[in-house]
Amino acid sequence: MARYTDANCRLCRREGQKLFLKGDRCYGVKCAMEKRNFPPGQHGQGRKKTSEYGLQLREKQKAKRFYGLLETQFRNTFDKAAAKKGIAGENLLIMLETRLDNVVFRLGFAASRKEARQLVVHGHFTVNGKKVDIPSYNVKAGDVIKVKEKSTNSPKFKEIKEMSINVPAWMSVDVSKLEGTIVSMPTRAEIDTPVAEHLIVELYSK
Repeated sequence: MARYTDANCRLCRREGQKLFLKGDRCYGVKCAMEKRNFPPGQHGQGRKKTSEYGLQLREKQKAKRFYGLLETQFRNTFDKAAAKKGIAGENLLIMLETRLDNVVFRLGFAASRKEARQLVVHGHFTVNGKKVDIPSYNVKAGDVIKVKEKSTNSPKFKEIKEMSINVPAWMSVDVSKLEGTIVSMPTRAEIDTPVAEHLIVELYSK
């Protein structure tokens, strides 16, 4: 399976904002955006006028990188979102937010979405009591996501039990049990990802 293998910090610099791809490092002074807040490459500091298409493309790239998807995965998700009732852009963000890897990250069980994806693939989580190792699995209201019993004794999850975690309004978490519940499906107002989804819809509508 294809995957991005270059430095994650280059992606943040290219998009001009923190994408929080490296966990705690993104919150400290070692973050590349604190030192070099301009696009990577020879012409990174040059000023360029961005076209309407360029703005739409950048927004799509930013959303892809926030959630860690490749182009085909992202396009397939958009097509499914567009086929649903409602507003395509909002449907897209809701589908991205309810991916299992993102939910694990939002619940505080991983420091980044990349780490969350690895933990899911390695089979550390169950949904409603059944092991799910597919990062793109979409959860729904009422689902209970829990760390698998065999994994609860790992140092990482023992440390999480001692933490205080704030989660979005559409979910709840019980760190003592290492489990979270999807209280309701997220609304657009409850999704804090800084993405202008209408630009993505415009791009794919051409």
